[in-house]
Amino acid sequence: MVSLSARIHRLPIPADPARAERAVPSDATGPIRELLRGAAGSSPYLADLIAREADWLRPAMEDPEAAMDAALADLPDTSDRLGPALRAAKRRVALLAALMDLAGAWPLETVTEALTRLADVAVDRAIRALVAEGIAKGRLPGLGPDDVGTAGGMVALAMGKMGAFELNYSSDIDLVCLFDETRVSREDYPGLRAGLVKVTRAMTAMLQDRTDGYVFRVDLRLRPDAAVTPVCMAMAGAEAYYESLGRTWERAAYIKARPSGGDLAAGARFLDTLRPFVWRRHLDFAAIQDAHDMRLRIRDHKGLGGPFSLEGHNLKLGRGGIREIEFFTQTRQLIAGGRDPSLRVRGTVEGLGRLSDAGWVPPDVKDRLTAHYRRLREVEHRVQMIADQQTHDLPATPEGWARLAALMGEDEGAVRLDLTQRLEEVHELTEGFFAPGHAPPPAEDDFGAEITARWPTYAALRSPRAVEIFTRLRPEILRRLREAAVPAEALASFDQFLAGLPAGVQLFSLFEANPGLLRLLVDIAATSPALARYLGRNAGVLDAVIAGSFFDPWPGRDGIMAALDRLLAEARDHEARLIALRRGMKEWWFRVGVHHLQGLIGAAEAGAQYADLAEAVLRRLFPLVAEEFARKHGGGPGWGAVVLGMGSLGAGRLTAASDLDLIMIYDAGGGDASDGARPLATRPYFARLTQALVTALSAPMAEGRLYEADMRLRPSGRQGPVATSWASFQSYQREEAWTWEHLALTRARVVACAGEGAERLAEAVEAFREDLIAGRKADPRIAPDVADMRARLSQAKADEGRWNPKAGPGRLRDIELFAQGLALRAGSAERATAEQLRAGAAAGIVTDAAAERLAAAADLFGTVQAAARLLTEGRLDPSKVGEGGRRFLLRETGEESLPDLEARLAAEAEEAAALIDATLGEFNEVN
Repeated sequence: MVSLSARIHRLPIPADPARAERAVPSDATGPIRELLRGAAGSSPYLADLIAREADWLRPAMEDPEAAMDAALADLPDTSDRLGPALRAAKRRVALLAALMDLAGAWPLETVTEALTRLADVAVDRAIRALVAEGIAKGRLPGLGPDDVGTAGGMVALAMGKMGAFELNYSSDIDLVCLFDETRVSREDYPGLRAGLVKVTRAMTAMLQDRTDGYVFRVDLRLRPDAAVTPVCMAMAGAEAYYESLGRTWERAAYIKARPSGGDLAAGARFLDTLRPFVWRRHLDFAAIQDAHDMRLRIRDHKGLGGPFSLEGHNLKLGRGGIREIEFFTQTRQLIAGGRDPSLRVRGTVEGLGRLSDAGWVPPDVKDRLTAHYRRLREVEHRVQMIADQQTHDLPATPEGWARLAALMGEDEGAVRLDLTQRLEEVHELTEGFFAPGHAPPPAEDDFGAEITARWPTYAALRSPRAVEIFTRLRPEILRRLREAAVPAEALASFDQFLAGLPAGVQLFSLFEANPGLLRLLVDIAATSPALARYLGRNAGVLDAVIAGSFFDPWPGRDGIMAALDRLLAEARDHEARLIALRRGMKEWWFRVGVHHLQGLIGAAEAGAQYADLAEAVLRRLFPLVAEEFARKHGGGPGWGAVVLGMGSLGAGRLTAASDLDLIMIYDAGGGDASDGARPLATRPYFARLTQALVTALSAPMAEGRLYEADMRLRPSGRQGPVATSWASFQSYQREEAWTWEHLALTRARVVACAGEGAERLAEAVEAFREDLIAGRKADPRIAPDVADMRARLSQAKADEGRWNPKAGPGRLRDIELFAQGLALRAGSAERATAEQLRAGAAAGIVTDAAAERLAAAADLFGTVQAAARLLTEGRLDPSKVGEGGRRFLLRETGEESLPDLEARLAAEAEEAAALIDATLGEFNEVN
């Protein structure tokens, strides 16, 4: 046992002596007092910790290592008590590590190890406590008391600095949370995954809770495809991702990875399976280019690429910073670690030593980088100690520099000079290694040289085979891009497509074998950047193009369902069927968009085909979801449910980006509860079934989502239940519904059924709809209500702009609302806008001429809306959709120029608004 006082080799200086005197215990004497004064006087954060933990600190300084061990021992097992205990442990470990660091009593590696030990204990204890509670409460299907000891197969992999025992003083912790899916049955898997996702979120919340301090900020974004995957993944899914889509930066991340909490043995097995992914057998010099590009992207993203200045310089990411040394080490490990297992170590300093021993780094370079790394890390710690902030920036003010130098116990001028020299030397030692090698010869006329120079860094070109094939394709690609109407725009769009590709070999082989596919891609790039970006993320849909039926006539809803049935027949389980539906839907969706862009179909046909596709997907998806739900919760004799398609879906005309407006109606035939192993009462049964359907539609997965679902048109809107009983639906519509809800029903259509009694229910719903609409024929309240709704919509959408085809007087939404009002006043069951207008003419409410003029205007605005949704994800702005997009707009509308089209839209809207105003005004005068 060696006390802290016997190990003090340096002392900080109090920048604020008054604060120091307030914080330091009166009984502190000698070097300990000076250490505490310097720490408290230069760091408000440490001053607070010293004052709060004074009683604990006195004995801790007599045996720091024992105090460290005690701070991490005897933690409670329940989550409600564990959080406060971990926050107390964080205060003590942070204070002890800071004092040992400032005094020079612990070297850098011991300081970072102490902080990492705290992180390991916190993560492990939190996971184990939360999993144990989940098992005890039955929230983790398939797990029982025997699984508590192994945390139910869940593990947290420590990544980055935590994985290497290199946490900085105020570090985030990077975790990848996984679970061993082989421990439970296929039936229990979805429930277990959902439960462990909740455990992960609860663990994160516990560690980040800022009640009386916090333990650690947690970052879960290093998991596979973090934008679309759950925060806790099955190991098999993660392994499949890395095998097929893993990138160089992810390989580098796994150099430092290690199991830190939960089922450590399962985590070790998983890392063993990733060994071929991380450590490739060949000498992987391509990693140098990838690492170089990553450095540049980080600098650009953080705005760190400007001239060097010590003021505010980022010690981690800036020129000559800590990350330079880490990348230098990890990239060399990736190059040679596949053949030399001795290089497979986590720590940066240890890695430099191993590389030097193996001849990959000269000994003097290793020594200098090691010394610089330790010094920069120590300065980084002091920058963070001042206020416990996750910052890596050097001070930007004289006061900040004075405080930092005081905390370091050094002269400010000497600190500045030392840091400048070290940062410059790190840059000199590493930059030559990362500078790109000889670039391939540029295109003969340098067409797009700035953009094409990036291509070798893209994920699609990371393999030698991909590069080999693409090199043969490149001249033809550039030739065709040069021939586009606006070559620069086409090249930029193609670049977005290429940048989005996760892999290239298979797709490039397709292009090489099918030149027509390449021509099609260039056409898409020249016309629809949005569709090109989609292709970059979902290049698999191009497989459908080389099938002989891609340009065949549209098969209709039934033909699509038959094609989906073939895909579903090959799927093994529920999740595989959902994936198959997504893939099938994307292929058909892509086909409609391509046919529309190529001029093979117009906007009206495209709208009808998108609607056919949505209905086909719903007709296959809803029974699948209902079957899976009934497997868990049972059902009831004669039970049935139908999905009503509302709005554009009901009317049979969608766009490439339409949401689906849906209403769920069910008939339980008087049953009170389901008859499954986990029965539910009728109302929650169908409410949860509806939620399951919405999730299956809208959940983002690797293949993307099917559709966004909107349930707001249900009875009582957001306040009403998500699923409505058949009896309640009828009662509500007859006695409580507003006129706007009956207007919405004029476009309603049953689009999917599930259950024994569903077909009968569908017939009853349609018969009820027709009777209800017929019952409102000639109702004098409809016209004033429509006028009131028009006024509300006009006021709400007053700033939508002249190019918005949907919102505004006389535009698409206005005409559709008026047409629905006509259908209701005429008692007509027609759903499409043009037919509703003609029904109003047949009833004598409007003239035939007015109905045809309004139908023509609606068709124009619908055409522009369809084009806009294919060209852009936001508002239509012809100046931003490229020349190809502008030509597409003009071709679709038959206009010669954009000013002509703009003038026509304004004129059509003005005339349509006048016709609607006149009709509603005449009706109100009569009544």
